[in-house]
Amino acid sequence: MNSKAKKLIFATLIFLLAVAAWQSVFGDGMSVNIDGDEIDGPLGAVLAVMFGGAGMLLAGVIMTCVAIFLCVLFASLGILAVFGVGLAAVVAVAVVSPLLLPLLIPIGLYWLLVSRPRKQRSMQQPV
Repeated sequence: MNSKAKKLIFATLIFLLAVAAWQSVFGDGMSVNIDGDEIDGPLGAVLAVMFGGAGMLLAGVIMTCVAIFLCVLFASLGILAVFGVGLAAVVAVAVVSPLLLPLLIPIGLYWLLVSRPRKQRSMQQPV
């Protein structure tokens, strides 16, 4: 980090502290409105920080729950997609298999003719 950036960061920090000091001395301060009752001063500031922090904590918990729900949802959708592709493959094979029967007859005869001499040779050889 060069010295120009360090000077800029330091100047920004001083400016923000000056604005905070000005607001605390001359500003109207924080106030909280609960059911029409205006609470200001130090108690209002504490309540505002507490309610703001509780809201942020609640938002974090809600976002975590939504993230877990989406992970489970997309994982289950992926499983269903894989199952659907497998089912489509089985249906496609079932539809095409009657059309492949004329091709399977010569392949089966060739397999039978080739396997018979092998069986006879293996039976003649002593173990």
